Amino acid sequence: MTLRDVKIGETCRVKRIRGEGALKRRIMDMGITKGVEIYVRKVAPLGDPVEITVRDYELSIRKGDAELIEVE
Repeated sequence: MTLRDVKIGETCRVKRIRGEGALKRRIMDMGITKGVEIYVRKVAPLGDPVEITVRDYELSIRKGDAELIEVE
């Protein structure tokens, strides 16, 4: 399951981040690392972007980036 599949109002934990190089590094620089809890706050009407809360701050990420984050 990826972060893209998580419903609004649910909390999940990051299991793995797919991707390589700069893309993976950018996601990790936003505070999304293995084991961190993510709360899905909102999803835009067309599904992009996804607004989440991670490490006590709010963050919006693209749908394509959300599909790279495996959660449980």
